[in-house]
Amino acid sequence: MLDLIASRFKKLSPAVDFWSLRIVEGQSQALSVRQDILEPVENSGSLGAMLTIIDKGGAGYAATSDLTIAGLKQAVAQARKFAAMSVNRGVFSVDNLVRPGVSGRYQTLSGSSWSSTSMQDKIQLLTEACAALKISDAIVYWLAYLRYSSSKTLLTTCDGIRIEQSFDYIRPGLIAVANKGSKSQTRTGGGAGSARQGGLEQLQPLGFPAHASRISEEALALLAAPECPSGRMQILLTPDQMMLQIHESIGHPLELDRILGDERNYAGTSFVTQEMFGSYQYGSELLNITFDPTVGNEIASYAFDDDGTEAKREFIIDKGILKTPLGGATSQARAHCSGVANARADSWKRPAIDRMANLNLEPGNASFAELVQSVENGVLMKTNASWSIDDSRNKFQFGCEYGQRIKDGELKGLLRNPNYRGISANFWRNLAKVGNRSTFDVLGTPNCGKGEPNQVIQVGHASPSCVFENVEVFGGEGES
Repeated sequence: MLDLIASRFKKLSPAVDFWSLRIVEGQSQALSVRQDILEPVENSGSLGAMLTIIDKGGAGYAATSDLTIAGLKQAVAQARKFAAMSVNRGVFSVDNLVRPGVSGRYQTLSGSSWSSTSMQDKIQLLTEACAALKISDAIVYWLAYLRYSSSKTLLTTCDGIRIEQSFDYIRPGLIAVANKGSKSQTRTGGGAGSARQGGLEQLQPLGFPAHASRISEEALALLAAPECPSGRMQILLTPDQMMLQIHESIGHPLELDRILGDERNYAGTSFVTQEMFGSYQYGSELLNITFDPTVGNEIASYAFDDDGTEAKREFIIDKGILKTPLGGATSQARAHCSGVANARADSWKRPAIDRMANLNLEPGNASFAELVQSVENGVLMKTNASWSIDDSRNKFQFGCEYGQRIKDGELKGLLRNPNYRGISANFWRNLAKVGNRSTFDVLGTPNCGKGEPNQVIQVGHASPSCVFENVEVFGGEGES
């Protein structure tokens, strides 16, 4: 179908300085069993194209789901109209934009495709997983879900460039809520809140459905746990919390379009300025952050971004020093600086904007036991439960589902409602110990929102467990 649309457009391609056509086809299916009842199966699909035209110093876009000759002609007319209107009205010269220069292909490697297992078998898996969550009458809410989506894109240009990419995504999850009197505690697992590229083979490494009884046991145990203490202390964050810490206090502040002011009316600006790149001490020497769309099963892996820029692994922060912004070709042309291949759109009807893609914290050399032993007085925290960050992506506050006291290098009893707050650069400069590959996990969020109109997209984050010094910790019910 994508080839047919591309050949159809080629017959009427406009005589302009440059054009590109990005065709996107998407499908998804969502299954869930809530409190032992199968919910309605959700299916969705979409097919459309985004046309970009650059001509005589102007740029115009038009998106359409009418992929007939008539529909494509109308899109050409609309894009040419907008291009003519934008001449001498842009914030930078579109003649400086770098065009896609290499053709190529990418396909998610799936060991066990979604279609290889029948609907009946998938529902049976969910039914058993949901039942495994209900280990006590005190579990008042329990849910098992499994979501799959796929996307195929074809980008063609007037220069003869052809880029084909095909993606498969899997999103499993388990949720258990325990209640006793006025207290409720939630534990999630089995991939909840995360996602990976691949097929059903990704369920096992994400702990689905094997973690079902454990997360319910932990939810029950947290009901009887004391409130997290308050004070300045060390914290040990596992990858499922590091994921959001990286996302909010490194990823979003370093998006170049945000630094240039594009998000200020919607989601704020950034405390980072262009002058900081190359010299600013963002974190301790242990902080090494890579933009890496080459990790096979990480959710935002690809060979080319949606503007057709070839993707490669690059250091964004090297030994604590801020190096490179998260800016695609358009932002790079605006800011006259280097960047990465991270111009991405969430569908055919949106133009690409700067997104963080796979943003990973590189592992260190400490085992988990060594991380714990390094903490004299602190709290282990797992799994994000709440977050808040200011409109410059600087001051933040996060809450976690699960806490455990660490005293004199040993794990002690459970703590409920652990929270911490900080300021981004100060926090990362207090990074004291980084876990090795054995503490490392590949995760990611499937629902990062940005842009006007809003775009919701998948973002990958892989990280080891990490220890931070001198962090303000507090409980959910005041000091104790």
